[in-house]
Amino acid sequence: MDINVKESSLNQKASQTQQLYPRIIGVADSNQYLVGTIDSEDNFVELSEEKRIRCFNSLAQAKNFLRSHQYHTVELEYQSAYDEMCGLPTSKNYKEVIHL
Repeated sequence: MDINVKESSLNQKASQTQQLYPRIIGVADSNQYLVGTIDSEDNFVELSEEKRIRCFNSLAQAKNFLRSHQYHTVELEYQSAYDEMCGLPTSKNYKEVIHL
């Protein structure tokens, strides 16, 4: 078997077993919550069922939306615009996995 074919097969198996969580991103001091997921290149993108990243005015609305798509687990991330506004390197964001 060609080594490239073998490597490709292993990569496909790894991506199939990797569990992707939907993600809710909340911005500190804001009432907007973005709902999407992280792709293989670490980009925040829309859920596979959607055509765009969704925005909600409350965490409860975002969670209900994910429940309607039969998700049971979500990664919640809060980001702060403070570091960026002050020209500082981005500090670690608060992340938590929650069960819906």
